[in-house]
Amino acid sequence: MNAIKQTITSGKTAVGTTAGPNIDVSVLAEAGFDFILFDTQHSPYEIKQLAPCIQAMRGKKAAPLVRVAANQADQICFALDAGARGIIAPMINTRAEAEAMVRSCRYYPLGNRSNAGVRGEWGEFPKYRDYLDTVNKELVIVPMIETKQALENLDAIASVPGVDVLLIGPSDLSIELDVPLDYACETYQRALDKIAATAAKHGIAAGMYFIPPGMEPNFFVDKGFKFFTMPWGPWASNGIQSALAGIKR
Repeated sequence: MNAIKQTITSGKTAVGTTAGPNIDVSVLAEAGFDFILFDTQHSPYEIKQLAPCIQAMRGKKAAPLVRVAANQADQICFALDAGARGIIAPMINTRAEAEAMVRSCRYYPLGNRSNAGVRGEWGEFPKYRDYLDTVNKELVIVPMIETKQALENLDAIASVPGVDVLLIGPSDLSIELDVPLDYACETYQRALDKIAATAAKHGIAAGMYFIPPGMEPNFFVDKGFKFFTMPWGPWASNGIQSALAGIKR
């Protein structure tokens, strides 16, 4: 029902990219990515601007995921009503915050998401309860791990029913660990190992919001991180240049 959820739960690597309303996401959504991530935390875009982008992805391979600016029920509701098939929330530091996030994502009786009719691409259902139950089961819920407090509470966060991925905010975590942007240092790598081990222990995925510049994606895959974004621009440029090189000009 939700291909990105199936990829995550099967242990395969889910690779996405980021986009916004200024990009033709219908092309990116068929390029081979597992998901397209729309960021509303560190971008000039508001959640309600994303609805046309998400609608343009209907029937495409990639799933639309939204990072909300804060772990707030109204923001999560706006993103889900726009059609997001997964929610990422920043700065989740405690079990209580993770539980609140999950409740905001799910309909009654598993949560308190307000109903606004069928929203998103979930299929056809004979009964409305079937739609509600499908969303509750298939939605991807991703709390971000970005602080020392979150590291101390990893087991508690990872054990919350409904959490699918422990997603590292690479730069914020490095700053919290007093090694700003030093992604290769031992202190940072030890934290990554702890997060990957905790995710594996609880049967969920570990992820990186982005792969740090100059580092290989497979380095992180081998460490157990199987959910991350890659920038599409360089790949697109390389493909265009390669195609042009084969034309007599």
